Amino acid sequence: MHPNDISTQPEAIRGLLQQARTIAVVGISAKPDRPSHEVAHYLQRAGYTIVPVNPAYGEVLGQKCYPSLHEVPGKIDIVDVFRKPADVMAVVDEAIAVGAGSVWLQLGVIAPAAADKAAAAGLKVVSDRCTKIEHRRLIG
Repeated sequence: MHPNDISTQPEAIRGLLQQARTIAVVGISAKPDRPSHEVAHYLQRAGYTIVPVNPAYGEVLGQKCYPSLHEVPGKIDIVDVFRKPADVMAVVDEAIAVGAGSVWLQLGVIAPAAADKAAAAGLKVVSDRCTKIEHRRLIG
């Protein structure tokens, strides 16, 4: 395990969530019943700037939706990934390329090689955890 993988460190996860302002939600759905939409909506209500990333939509949660991380203007603190494991390496490559601060792989998104690559590039990494659940548990 790489030292930048903070998945098992509640204090490090709390710090990441407290310092973050902008969360790019990759694979977000415009459908309110989908987990990605529910989590992004929760995070938006908690005060984060949510940047939807999905080429299928023009807008989600009242925010412009971008086709990829490369099109997102400004700094991204957390790249919150709702994609199947096979698609994660490409997202990690983009996150590294745009200088994101961290990559957060949602519950069930297990991609060890991609997580290792992100960590080795200096990004903080959280794997197989939900941003909503962790925020509620660690920050309230």
